[in-house]
Amino acid sequence: MIPVRCISCGKPISAFFDEYQLRIAEKEDSKVILDEMGIKRYCCRRMLISHVETWE
Repeated sequence: MIPVRCISCGKPISAFFDEYQLRIAEKEDSKVILDEMGIKRYCCRRMLISHVETWE
């Protein structure tokens, strides 16, 4: 489960996770996706890019 907020800055990021995963599955570039969603801080970008889903 992705954290609700970024651990470093506290910005809510869980709302972006589903869209990010769908677009990654469609082979879009991570940089383009995150820029279009308005996620500018590197700490928030790291949270989405590095997350591995362990619970199914």
